[in-house]
Amino acid sequence: MISDIVVVGAGIVGAACARAFAQSGCRVVVLDRDAPASGTSAKGEGNLLVSDKGPGAELRLAQYAASLWPGVAAELAEELGAEFPAIEYERKGGLVVATTGEGARPLLDFAASQRDAGVDARAVSIAEALELEPHLNPDMTAAVHYPDDAQVQPVIATEALLASARNHGADIRPFVAVTGALRDATGRITGVSTTAGAVPAGAVILAAGPWSGEVSAMLGERLPVRPRRGNVLVTTRMPHRVFHKVYDGDYFGATQSSDAALQTSSVVESTAAGTVLIGSSREQVGFDERLRVAALREIAAKALRLFPFLAGASIMRSYGGFRPFMPDHLPVIGADHRTAGLWHASGHEGAGIGLSLATAELLVAEFLGRAAAIDAAPFRPDRASLAPYLDEVA
Repeated sequence: MISDIVVVGAGIVGAACARAFAQSGCRVVVLDRDAPASGTSAKGEGNLLVSDKGPGAELRLAQYAASLWPGVAAELAEELGAEFPAIEYERKGGLVVATTGEGARPLLDFAASQRDAGVDARAVSIAEALELEPHLNPDMTAAVHYPDDAQVQPVIATEALLASARNHGADIRPFVAVTGALRDATGRITGVSTTAGAVPAGAVILAAGPWSGEVSAMLGERLPVRPRRGNVLVTTRMPHRVFHKVYDGDYFGATQSSDAALQTSSVVESTAAGTVLIGSSREQVGFDERLRVAALREIAAKALRLFPFLAGASIMRSYGGFRPFMPDHLPVIGADHRTAGLWHASGHEGAGIGLSLATAELLVAEFLGRAAAIDAAPFRPDRASLAPYLDEVA
């Protein structure tokens, strides 16, 4: 049987694509060289954020995604039933603070620019910030509350999307690695070759996260996706003392930087289970998985500037993962302009959990010739900002 769609990658972006295409009546096969949700989707915090994006295309994508998550969370709960774990969707809100005098004005100016773009970004006094987060360090210089920031449990959310895709006929095949492309006489991609044999398809969607650069090369059209490593500390369970996603204003600059060197900023939030997640770091070290002690030391030190009580917290583990970094800081969503039959859903860096649903909807709209909810042109592989980097990897 020829599948309409082969999705390469069973992380949350691939899972969202599989569900959306299966719901639209397409025959879907999902391939992953490892277990589903075992890569980047298992190494993040489950953020669904608008607070960390400046005015522009990615913010519009995030706003669209934020409008989708409540409905999809409810649909998954109803469809999968009480026996399936909850995806822990929580619109907890975010609180962004400045920790220095010189950081206050840039934070407030950034929030003002977001408000002009339709974001609910509420500048609050330090007293109001302490009402939201009573255990926050009172020596902050400015604070902005983002009620629309939310969170999910990323592994469960990925598994839920895949389970829903299965219910709509999708075939999920773990531990099957793609080794190359199948092509017809015109050069069009008509499926993939794998470690388990050929998988014909009308279209191939590459959703392999930070490994998309490697897989795209196998398929003959390389994308400049690079891994960007991050680290997170996890405390033992404790009574909830952090009620929002709280981070310092340096975080936005780190997300938009192209510097390969280590960058850290303070990001702190609780989970439903009572642990506290402490991040974050960014550095480009390839796929080096070795423990990064320097990164963990900086993360811990900066977290104490936000929440001094964490000095007495016990860390039970740390983990690291790789984000799919794009040099122009925008995901790649849409048909490859170089080779027919190849589609992309990658390069979201640290925003893939939140942007997954919107990414899938944009792809389905383009594939089926429907009107998209937002302009997808800024994310297309043939966009002008990506062209110099495509030339580099050609």
